[in-house]
Amino acid sequence: MKKYELTKNTKNWCGTILYQIKALKEFGNVSKGELGGFIEKEESLEHDGNAWVYGNARVFGDASVSGDARVFGDASVSGDARVSGNAWVYGNARVSGDARVFGDASVSGDARVSGNAWVYGNARVFGDASVS
Repeated sequence: MKKYELTKNTKNWCGTILYQIKALKEFGNVSKGELGGFIEKEESLEHDGNAWVYGNARVFGDASVSGDARVFGDASVSGDARVSGNAWVYGNARVSGDARVFGDASVSGDARVSGNAWVYGNARVFGDASVS
């Protein structure tokens, strides 16, 4: 069973149409009917697990969020990036390219993770840090 649907609420982000998501059932800390962030397509956010995109956060391109990961604030995940496990991406953080954020890792503030960089385990990237 699907855990969310794409709504008719859209946002044009850098020439890409993103759709706001809406929870179809309760899971993790998300309530049924709760509006989430914006994704380009269903492949952007896995239906299994408790992963969720909140608020003004964006996931687009071939990027994906899965497991119990959270993307929130004004964060964006793009390119072929993957955010999974219990990872958090938030604030004004950007994860792009072929970057991977997984395990219990987090990326926050104005941090950037790009290229082929991996952030995992209990790693924290924050502030104005850049990992590529």
